[in-house]
Amino acid sequence: MTGRTKITLDESELPRQWYNVIPDLPSPPPPPLHPGTLQPVGPEDLAPLFPMALIAQEVTADSYVPIPEEVLDVYRLWRPTPLYRAHRLERALNTPARIYYKYEGVSPAGSHKPNTAVPQAYYNAAEGTRRIATETGAGQWGSALAFSCAQFGLDCEIWMVRASYDQKPYRRTLMETWGATVHPSPSPETTAGAKVLADDPDSPGSLGIAISEAVEVAGGSADTRYALGSVLNHVLLHQTVIGEEAIKQFQAAGEEAGPDLIVGCTGGGSNFAGLVFPFLREKLAGRINPVFRAVEPAASPSFTRGRYAYDFGDTAGFTPLLKMHTLGHDFIPDPIHAGGLRYHGMSPLLSHAYELGLFEAVAKPQRECFAAGVTFARSEGIVPAPEPTHALAEVISEAKRCAETGEEKVILTALCGHGHFDMSAYQRYLSGEMDDFELPQDRIDAALTRLPALTR
Repeated sequence: MTGRTKITLDESELPRQWYNVIPDLPSPPPPPLHPGTLQPVGPEDLAPLFPMALIAQEVTADSYVPIPEEVLDVYRLWRPTPLYRAHRLERALNTPARIYYKYEGVSPAGSHKPNTAVPQAYYNAAEGTRRIATETGAGQWGSALAFSCAQFGLDCEIWMVRASYDQKPYRRTLMETWGATVHPSPSPETTAGAKVLADDPDSPGSLGIAISEAVEVAGGSADTRYALGSVLNHVLLHQTVIGEEAIKQFQAAGEEAGPDLIVGCTGGGSNFAGLVFPFLREKLAGRINPVFRAVEPAASPSFTRGRYAYDFGDTAGFTPLLKMHTLGHDFIPDPIHAGGLRYHGMSPLLSHAYELGLFEAVAKPQRECFAAGVTFARSEGIVPAPEPTHALAEVISEAKRCAETGEEKVILTALCGHGHFDMSAYQRYLSGEMDDFELPQDRIDAALTRLPALTR
């Protein structure tokens, strides 16, 4: 096979359409429900939060959606992204496995998040929105949206989960450099935030709380809309440029049979879906036969320990009810350093695919993940963000199994961002100060007792 290290595509090979996996699934996912009527949500229910173009993408039955030229023009700043063959990691592990990683850290914001932030900002600007409100966990999404709003002349207001706000001050500064206003969440700026602070002034926050704050602000202003960095169908749709490019790159690398195993980290699911869905299309069509494996943090294990049920996407209950793998909308994960994976629920579309048996899921403790991140950095040179270290931990485990069995398995993962703003987390790991959080079952059980009561 190829001896190349970096497999690149020309700008002319940039995907010109996003792929929608729903028409190719054996059955469609359950619809979002209005929390008052328990009926499927219609466009008019979402209009206060999203521009109509994004609502149309959320519910489209089309297999492909054209990418506007204005979006492609911004994408060209960093896309297509490189696919790397991890020769040095393979040698360090003494494995016969062939390891590839699709590197999204070359974007201006340093992660995969601009793949959806750019079109979301574009469609909002095209429909007259003046300000976008959002939440962010580790700051990757907030950075991406701040950058994207700057491209289209929009104001950006961000509620950043308190634990990450304190842990990652330079990520906050990056957002402010691009012109965003950043609040720690929970904040006294909103009713939802003030309520949490009244009950727990030292709350570390959660993505669910931050979503409540951003949705409250967006819903209360005619010129403001809300943007979400993961979970929803249109977000996963935009991320499929990752997998579409990777398919072309595998062909260019001489790996026409495709990967045997594709691994990605999951918090809300956009990075994993963006890499996997185009390959899933090929598998469902009988052209390749990879195994797909999602890796989540043991501190927030919605796939492996959550329940598949209708639940709110936020803590305060402002959002529609989504059928998803959930730990309960008011579950607050421990403040692990992979802030982007600290979410109580999982994408409804991925949750549905998981129920259909289309991929596997495992959970990893954070010290194993940071050990994998250090191994990767010392061999490949790139310091990964804490989130993709979860996928790398599973890649390394699989590669070691191949070393024992002699299997020449082809493994692909999504290195969805760099860790340049996460050095405090690596410092805690290298100094031995990092702990693994053992999540008691009774905390999950307690949160699940507060799921919405549904009659359907």
